[in-house]
This record gives sequence, C-alpha cells and structure tokens, in this order.
Amino acid sequence: MKRTSAYQPGLAWFAALGSAWVFVLVTLGAFTTTIGAGMAFPDWPLSNGSINPHGWLTEIDKFAEHSHRLSGIVMGLITVPLAIWLWRTQERAWLRKLGWWALGILLVQGFIGGRRVQLDALHLPGFAMSLGQMLRIPHGILAQVYVCLLFAIAAGLSRGWIEHHGGASTAPSQRVRRIGRWCVALLIVQLTVAATMRHNYAGLAIPTFPLSTADGNLLPATWDYRVTLQFTHRVLAALLGTGILAYAHVLWREKSLGPLLRWSSVLLVALIALQITLGAYVIWTGRSVYVTTGHVVVGTLTLAVTFLVTFFIHRDTVETTAQSPA
Repeated sequence: MKRTSAYQPGLAWFAALGSAWVFVLVTLGAFTTTIGAGMAFPDWPLSNGSINPHGWLTEIDKFAEHSHRLSGIVMGLITVPLAIWLWRTQERAWLRKLGWWALGILLVQGFIGGRRVQLDALHLPGFAMSLGQMLRIPHGILAQVYVCLLFAIAAGLSRGWIEHHGGASTAPSQRVRRIGRWCVALLIVQLTVAATMRHNYAGLAIPTFPLSTADGNLLPATWDYRVTLQFTHRVLAALLGTGILAYAHVLWREKSLGPLLRWSSVLLVALIALQITLGAYVIWTGRSVYVTTGHVVVGTLTLAVTFLVTFFIHRDTVETTAQSPA
C-alpha cells in the first residue's frame, strides 16, 4: 500500500474517535479511584475469573472497576489498528512513530494496571502504601501523556493541519510559542502532583479553601507530606490560572493566527475557570464523588486543549524538523 501525506478521512476520523474515547477511559478511571473501587476484583485481567462477573451491573464498586477495564480493552481495539494503519499508509515518519509510542504506552498502562491489582498486598518496610497502591501514581501520570499523544496524532491527520486551515497565516511569534510550551509543561507538573496527592489520600489534607486554616491563615498551621502536596497543588493552580490567562491574552492578540486558534483562547479561560471552581468545590463538599471525578476529567481536558493549541502553533516546526527517514 502506497504511503501518503494527503488527507485521509477514514484515518482522521478513526484517530478522532480514539481522542474522544480516551475521555471515557479517564472518566471511569477517575470515578473508580474516587470511590475507592480499584480492588473491587482481586484478580486480573479477568474480574472474579470472568469477563462478565456477577454483580458488576448492580454494585457500584464492581461497575466502576469492570467498566474501566472494559473501556481499556476498547481503547486497545482502537490504538492497535490506529498504529498499524498509520504505519501502512502514512508518509510522515513522525506520525508513524507517534502511533507506535501510543501503542507502547497503552501496553505499559495495561501492565501497570494489572500489577497494581496483583501487588496490592505486597507492603514495603517504611511505606504507608503497598507496592500495588504505589503503581497507581505512574498509571495516572502516563494517562496524561497518552492523551497528548492521541491528540497529536488526531491533529496531524486533520484536514486543518494538512491543508493549513485555521492555523497561522505567517509564523507565530516566539512569545506565543514559548508561553504555550510553559503552560503545557506546568499542566503536566500540576497533574503529576495531583496524581500523587490523590493516591496519597491528601485531597482534604487542608480542609478549607481558599485560605489554609479556619482562622484565615494563608499557610497551613501544621505541615506533613500530605499537607505539602495539597498546598503545592494550590500554588500550582494559582500559577496555572495566571499562565493560562496570559496565554489566552497573547493568543487573542497574535495577528498571525487564524480565527480558530485565536478563539481557542476563550475556551482555555473557560476551562481553567471551571477547573479552579471544581477544585474549590472538592474542598467545600468534602470531596463529593461527582465533583472530584469532574475535577480530574476537566484537568485532563484542560491539558489536552492547551497541548492541542500549542501543537498547532508549532505546526511548521513539527513538519520541518520532526520528520526523519523511516
């Protein structure tokens, strides 16, 4: 089959499907963690020895965990053919490589998820969490990288990318590129801290918001590992709010960009405002299941959109420097 760099509608829509489905996977994973259902089944890859275990449609903990596993299988059924399809038909080497990277991370994620169950009872001296519980942290972090890879693939296959519609009419300024990269990096750091905090049960380590004590102090009255994680998460949220607002401002004023990218600034502001609001309500509601799950999902969506906008702004750089012989 001849490889091409032309727009392929079927492949483009299939990649877009993967970018959409990953949020089903993220949502179910976040919900499972929030209600503490990660060990609803003590075995893996089957659930109580079955792909259709008793009670999974009627018991919420079993439904959450088994649905997460099933959505992971569907994600695999999308990622495997996507990687093969890219390898067989796509002329651009960087896209073929991204397909294999996405597949590799998915396999690693499946392995980590399985070992998390199998090693749940293995406790290490000096650690509060078991080895299996520790594996939840890299599992959550890699999920964010995987989302970005899927969005990069979908962007590179889109008609707007290939035909350069809605993008830059001239090269975007270094300022808008630099701020975009900083925002993406800061989001990844924030989501890493959030995953660590979440799996250390530190979501309510500081039970008041926006101040850190009931007496109205900015700093916590006492410090430990969990309080430090929670306070770091709040500081990073403030930095991110400022950074996203700055990014939206320069995006809107960047005359070299097409209207689609310029108007994305409005979406970025809306997402970061929603995310900070949900974060506040996580504290105010005592970690409501649905608010907490929404906070995780919107955080991932904020990263995805910020990454996508920044990736499009770097289109010329990607196409001229990321290509290499197969």
